[in-house]
Amino acid sequence: MSSLLVSEKELLLIQTAVFITKHKSCFLTVWTFLVCHEDVVKIVELACKHNLCIIPFGGGTSVSSALECPEEEKRTIVSLDTSQMNRILWIDEKNLTACVEAGIVGQDLEKQLAESGFCTGHEPDSMEFSSLGGWVATRASGMKKNIYGNIEDLVIHIKMVTPRGIVEKNCQVPRMSTGPDIHHFIMGSEGTLGVVTEVTIKIRPVPEYQKYGSVVFPNFERGVACLREVAKQRCAPASIRLVDNAQFQFGHALKPQVASIFTSFLDGLKKFYITKFKGFDPNILCVATLLFEGDREKVLQHEKQVYDIATKFGGLAAGEDNGQRGYMLTFVIAYIRDLGLDYYVIGESFETSVPWDRVLDLCRNVKERIVRECKEKGVQFAPLSTCRVTQTYDAGACVYFYFAFNYRGISDPIHVYEQIEVMYIRAIVEGEKLMSPNILGKLRKRWMKESISDVGLGMLRSVKEYVDPNNIFGNKNLL
Repeated sequence: MSSLLVSEKELLLIQTAVFITKHKSCFLTVWTFLVCHEDVVKIVELACKHNLCIIPFGGGTSVSSALECPEEEKRTIVSLDTSQMNRILWIDEKNLTACVEAGIVGQDLEKQLAESGFCTGHEPDSMEFSSLGGWVATRASGMKKNIYGNIEDLVIHIKMVTPRGIVEKNCQVPRMSTGPDIHHFIMGSEGTLGVVTEVTIKIRPVPEYQKYGSVVFPNFERGVACLREVAKQRCAPASIRLVDNAQFQFGHALKPQVASIFTSFLDGLKKFYITKFKGFDPNILCVATLLFEGDREKVLQHEKQVYDIATKFGGLAAGEDNGQRGYMLTFVIAYIRDLGLDYYVIGESFETSVPWDRVLDLCRNVKERIVRECKEKGVQFAPLSTCRVTQTYDAGACVYFYFAFNYRGISDPIHVYEQIEVMYIRAIVEGEKLMSPNILGKLRKRWMKESISDVGLGMLRSVKEYVDPNNIFGNKNLL
């Protein structure tokens, strides 16, 4: 039942400035909290009638400026907050599907499903705060996609409110061959076409057994070769990720001090074995973190297969604890980034996909470009420039980069950061001839044409013009 209390007149009179863009030239004047699909329909109808601009808001975890108010927008801007649309509407245990309101955040979705013995298995880095609707709108991927799939593999049905009306399929079946899949116009649209209100997704029973693991490799090249072989044999565990030496050192620095002398002694023995007995250089070695899920017997068989492959590439098993710490580190990076601001450190992350034969070139060239640009822009201290191969596919991998620098002595650190960002993304798009960075928003939309061609961009614009002729959803993302 709708609980929308604001009247049409009140909607036009509300002038509470709750958000200002970094340019301080555009005010968000209305913030609406909606609780159901019908509320969204009413707001969109009012926005169309009075020519208001709507910016959908889910969990607020965007790192691509997707939620910023466009600087040139002169209309009243309505932030359509879906955070109160957070219910599981139904669970179908026979077909293993669930219909869920799009505003629910990832950790709440998993917690509520677990109460009934199910899960989605979708774990993006931001799952603590990101929403189901946001996953759809950004075509999100999760760390356990090897078992559960990416969001496009999980979605069965989407309901979206647009200025033209409601978009949804007339049935909920696993696959349709009735022309292009309408879901693929919605997924990745980044709030430019409408508001996703309800999503029917695949669910699975909570796995019987879960086990972490890790492997140390003598260098990054060996590690990449191992991940390539795992992908080739199609035996990847739920998650397999390879961090370079800089990221390994960073994670190791965050490791809590051990309270036990015996534990400290054991850690010393492990380090001696790896560096002295096996000859691994601590300034070159890298680490892969593993996560296995499923039936216990199958997990143990799977684990042996992966470790056997790792051994062929010089890998050494490094234990469950290291694997779990490495996996969990992903969830705290954003907190560390925010903490860094108190110490004059600014940083960010970005990702892209690349064919297997270009992984090493990409990682080396982008990291070197960041270091070089920091030096040329007057950054006084050596930056953090690091990467991990975060997902594997048959034909390539997804690579995730982190970079940060200390901005002491720099008068305009944001400007310097933006200059460096342009250069490293150019190294990806132009130098490597790869696809553009994943999730464009406004920050990286300049590379959209290079990603999908002029004709492809024109096709998307045609869809936008038909669905939203008055640009009600005017966040200016993508196009």
